[in-house]
Amino acid sequence: MAESGRSRGAPSVSPWLNRRLVEWSVAALVLVTLFLVFGRQMQTVQAQGERLAVRFTLKILREALRLEQILKRAPPTTAATGTVSRNPFALLTSLPANFAGEISSNKVDTVTPGNWVFDPQCGCVGYRLMYPQWLEPEQFADVIWFRLTQTPGEVRLVAQAPYIWLGQPLN
Repeated sequence: MAESGRSRGAPSVSPWLNRRLVEWSVAALVLVTLFLVFGRQMQTVQAQGERLAVRFTLKILREALRLEQILKRAPPTTAATGTVSRNPFALLTSLPANFAGEISSNKVDTVTPGNWVFDPQCGCVGYRLMYPQWLEPEQFADVIWFRLTQTPGEVRLVAQAPYIWLGQPLN
């Protein structure tokens, strides 16, 4: 009997099977790539949400400080009397759910990411980031700080460093 081009003992692999294997490999590669891109986009959206929440809280604190300054300048009434607190969170009618309290800056690593703190020693408001990888430059820790500063007639909340978050300044 004449031998065909196939060697004995080695099973033959049809070209159809090779083609299917290549198709499934390409499909798997496309799916893995899509999942990676989707995961990256999800992280970006989460960081954008956190950035907006931080900016919103800072805006509320700044407005509370402005309101306190306006009330100080107004003629005294029974509604406007009281002691002034350095903690801007104390000016709010209700504390945010993610306010961890008054904590020293050297103990802020004990705070869960995504929470605000107030350091009474330096008069600073801090926020521990949930996604610190989006903060630029990278040498900053996972906490951003804002100091209460007194200018003539105004108390301001000023960033302690030029924070850049997702390519935009955070002030």
